[in-house]
Amino acid sequence: MLYSLENDDLLVQVRDHGAELRSIKERADETEYLWRGDPTWWKYSSPLLFPIVGKLVDGKYRVDGKTYELPAHGLARISDFELVEQKADAIRFALGWTEETLTKYPWKFRVEVSYALVGRSIRVAWDVTNEDATEMVFSIGAHPAFRCPIVYGETLADCYLAFERDEDAQKVKLAPGVFFTHEKTPCLRGKQLPLSDALFHDGVLAFDDLKSDAVTIRSTKSAKSLTISAPGFPYWGFWMPEQGGAPFLCLEPWYGHADVEGFDGAFEDKEGVQKLAPSATFHAEYTISIG
Repeated sequence: MLYSLENDDLLVQVRDHGAELRSIKERADETEYLWRGDPTWWKYSSPLLFPIVGKLVDGKYRVDGKTYELPAHGLARISDFELVEQKADAIRFALGWTEETLTKYPWKFRVEVSYALVGRSIRVAWDVTNEDATEMVFSIGAHPAFRCPIVYGETLADCYLAFERDEDAQKVKLAPGVFFTHEKTPCLRGKQLPLSDALFHDGVLAFDDLKSDAVTIRSTKSAKSLTISAPGFPYWGFWMPEQGGAPFLCLEPWYGHADVEGFDGAFEDKEGVQKLAPSATFHAEYTISIG
């Protein structure tokens, strides 16, 4: 089911399947900022990545000697969430464990996702609670896709990413299958990264050393812009389909990343995971703002 939120500046739509944003429109001129999920390119708009970010080696992992399987990015994006609360400008969803989820992910959990409109911004918050009797291991991340260019008639060559702080960052080199390695290559210096199809020919641009908490899609030809602010997130990814020509760009703050190439699958030893004590709750949030 699709739900609508609005305030004086924004018209926003969210669906209960995946608790996924499906539209971000500016009220003044109805400019759409979010990719609407055309399956010709990519059927998602803003999937939640939980309890893994990215892919597992062979799609499998182990906990206490038992093997489990998960699809890329986990369960949340393919699950129906329960509506918990709705207001004119805010909404909250929840996803809880079931006997079926325990066959794929062996912890009892509850994930709450909320969206709140604040002026020209959307505050997105996650609360992950461990309802199990043992320490819970997980990753979580955002994967929103934004129209790029934002303004019709412009091209990708007109666009660039603007970073909050001066960067001297190296991207993580990816192995076939989008697995991480421990190698890095220079990619970003200064506050701007010009965009091109060639930039994404090797897949996602992944960083574990960005200084900036905020990244903005900007254009050299118009004033429209969109910013994600994600303080405290240790990893960032930027992605467009490798074949080129896609009309969107994903800005992805993560708590976690895909398996490292050759990882043996012991989930407790996986890099970048969060570990949560019984009854504890992990909280994270980020903000999407239109300029």
